[in-house]
Amino acid sequence: MLRDTVRALAEAKIAPFAAEVDEQGRFPQEALDALSAADLQAVHIPEEYEGAGADALATVLVIEEVARVCASSSLIPAVNKLGTMPLMLSASEDLKRRYLTPVARGEAMFSYCLSEPEAGSDAAGMKARAVRDGDYWVLNGVKRWITNAGVSEYYTVMAVTDPDKRSKGISAFVVEKSDEGVSFGAPEKKLGIKGSPTREVYLDNVRIPADRMIGEEGTGFATAMATLDHTRVTIAAQALGIAQGALDYAKNYVQERRQFGKPIADFQGVQFMLADMAMKLEAARALTYQAAAKSERGDADLTFYGAAAKCYASDAAMEITIDAIQLLGGYGYTRDYPVERMMRDAKITQIYEGTNQVQRIVMARNLPK
Repeated sequence: MLRDTVRALAEAKIAPFAAEVDEQGRFPQEALDALSAADLQAVHIPEEYEGAGADALATVLVIEEVARVCASSSLIPAVNKLGTMPLMLSASEDLKRRYLTPVARGEAMFSYCLSEPEAGSDAAGMKARAVRDGDYWVLNGVKRWITNAGVSEYYTVMAVTDPDKRSKGISAFVVEKSDEGVSFGAPEKKLGIKGSPTREVYLDNVRIPADRMIGEEGTGFATAMATLDHTRVTIAAQALGIAQGALDYAKNYVQERRQFGKPIADFQGVQFMLADMAMKLEAARALTYQAAAKSERGDADLTFYGAAAKCYASDAAMEITIDAIQLLGGYGYTRDYPVERMMRDAKITQIYEGTNQVQRIVMARNLPK
């Protein structure tokens, strides 16, 4: 039921703009409007904060179905979860009510600020600083690769509060777009997900009330890592959607494309390619849904499964989209057909929220018992 509802909305109100959004590199406002009107922009937020209260699997289904037609648009519900998850895990009740509610209402979006120019995979090496000044914290630094920066109203920002403690000296804060001293760099010129703005966030003596700290001082890095355990599952969902869209398009194309007097779908070599694509996709889906269930329960082995789902699904999406282009031949290599966009979009799922090389390190350190 949920899948059918989201698919119908995505095909009617998001898909028609997907190519234009990619070509122009503009934010998919039509998608935000459609998702917000249907209360699908942040389905994970609990009912007590006026959210839909969807579980982790339902959230995966929403992201997957939006990504099937437009990966850039799927980053609206995905990044809303990424930005708000630290609050759901660690924030005070007052902070939750203050910031989760407007996101649940569709009045604001939330982004996540962890990476920096010199702190990517080594997030604990960040340089952004937060210094206590009475009842305030003053933040300075630069955050890089921030998805939906400049569009989101709110930002979860990780900053060093005690430089002598490395990861245990990092704290998390809520920063508002309107806070004095907050500014943004130019949008990055990216290979894919061109409709989702990626910018640097500049913090220049940003003075915020002390009650905007998420959790206790020094717990920010632990909160950031726990957040990623949950949200890597949403990147796996995005990868599933991209791969499904590519497979669907390629399957329909080979049934219509005729060579040597018959549809190319009749050739065994093409059938084998489609079979392998579908097999990889279903294996990735099973692992992703299992990880979503573990996310919802808060299972102890979520770290492994979240990393495994993200890694496997994104690798599968890359392979499936490449094969989809191959099945379309020269047409697949042009922007007149969507599989070219899907391949470019799939690539980022192997990189963000931790590269797949990092995911393998995470998995090796957290092997199931």
